[in-house]
Amino acid sequence: MGRAVAPRLGAALAAAALVAAGGAVLLMPEASAATGSATGYATQNGGTTGGAGGQTVRATTGTAIHAALCARPSTSTPLVIEVEGTVNHGNTGKVSGTGCNTADGVIELKQISNVTIVGVGGGAVFDQVGIHIRESRNIIIQNVTVRNVKKSGSTTSNGGDAIGMESDVRNVWVDHVSLEASGGESEGFDGLFDMKDNTQYVTLSYSTLRNSGRGGLVGSSESDLSNSFITYHHNLYENIDSRAPLLRGGTAHIYNNHYVSLNESGINSRAGARAKVDNNYFQDSKDVLGTFYTDAAGYWQVSGNTFDNVTWSSPGTDNNPAGPNPQSNTTVAIPYAYSLDNAGCVPAVVSQTAGAGKGLRVSDGNCSPQTPAPTTPAPTTPAPTTPAPTPTQPTGTNLSIGAGSDGSSKADGTSYGNVRDGDLSTFWSPVGTAGSVSIKWASATTVSRIAIREPAGSAGSIGSWRVVNGDTGRVLTSGSGAGVITFPATSFQKVTFEITGSTGTPKIAEFETYAS
Repeated sequence: MGRAVAPRLGAALAAAALVAAGGAVLLMPEASAATGSATGYATQNGGTTGGAGGQTVRATTGTAIHAALCARPSTSTPLVIEVEGTVNHGNTGKVSGTGCNTADGVIELKQISNVTIVGVGGGAVFDQVGIHIRESRNIIIQNVTVRNVKKSGSTTSNGGDAIGMESDVRNVWVDHVSLEASGGESEGFDGLFDMKDNTQYVTLSYSTLRNSGRGGLVGSSESDLSNSFITYHHNLYENIDSRAPLLRGGTAHIYNNHYVSLNESGINSRAGARAKVDNNYFQDSKDVLGTFYTDAAGYWQVSGNTFDNVTWSSPGTDNNPAGPNPQSNTTVAIPYAYSLDNAGCVPAVVSQTAGAGKGLRVSDGNCSPQTPAPTTPAPTTPAPTTPAPTPTQPTGTNLSIGAGSDGSSKADGTSYGNVRDGDLSTFWSPVGTAGSVSIKWASATTVSRIAIREPAGSAGSIGSWRVVNGDTGRVLTSGSGAGVITFPATSFQKVTFEITGSTGTPKIAEFETYAS
């Protein structure tokens, strides 16, 4: 294939293309090859549009993908990368530039935003090369195959994860992908789809996950509970030993998936995780839902599922299977619209739609696969913005006193508990210029006003922010600066103040909450 670079891409892309190790970086005239719009939790928190509205380039190697990222004027310039051919270790090298932070032997989407990677033409295969998303937001990965990524043995990549996300990742839509391994940990493989260290607002849709010891996890340990708001729908899990998925804390919505040959366990909700499990088809499998390998309980709300030749183990200290007659033990409110296929038709619908190379077909919600026309996602309506907060003191009792707290990260010498101790001389800071801190209660609590107080001498340290319903992931309001913030009275067990940008290190001395 020839190499062509249009003049309007500039010298940076031309130079990057020259190092593309036998691959092509080609300017495409169309706005985007991605089809459809994000679904599930990826529609929340401002939405997920990837590189919509930006330049479209074609890449045939991993190095060319990195070159396209690095040619951008900034790390947030929208970009669509169409990929065709096989990406492997031999053609995936590190490239440097203003719009990237890349590495050899892995597709590195690090400290960037507003990017789409979509397979086109004869298909895109990432062979033993994983896709790593770190400290990034608004990413779409669509219509690609990632296979045989290893963490040990020869030719390793991405810690053995086919697609892995970690460290303050927000708004990722992974759609119509095929994720495959050839064994479990003893053969050198890890997870097919992993999220950890404060990854939120992710959707995995119309994808296949096959032949792996581990389907995927949310949270790397029982103490990594900062990950949440994940949707899994219309996926095929086949010949998976466990983690389909493993949920540690957070909220997940799991619907219209087809599970075949889950050999040890399936949906493993633990450490306080809450999963809404709707209209899935479980077939020829064992222990498809419950809390497994721990005594740290998780929870589920179930409806409309089909259990076809499913076996259940006996309850024990470290095993709490939901069956043989699964019942709900929590309720989960879903903040977005969705349509449920009847569980009985899920195997047929998923077989026609899930995975790369299926024409990006989707279900219409009535058991009928459809091929959508190519679209550029419409702009997402932003959450209502609160005018600059005022210093007026709310009335009533500060509900944060005596409550609990957690967050995304904390700088040395600071504590989550400092925001609810009534002491303006102690404070919490994130690691870096962005992060979140939450107040949480044992039962639902109604709040309509919060007050964010900075310690003396730190006025103006807080930049842009969002207030998020920690139970549903819904953005209640947004704005900038510290002070008193109001929103419609809302009942929840957790409310999160997420700082999305600051010029320095933000400090919060008190995160006060009030009913009025």
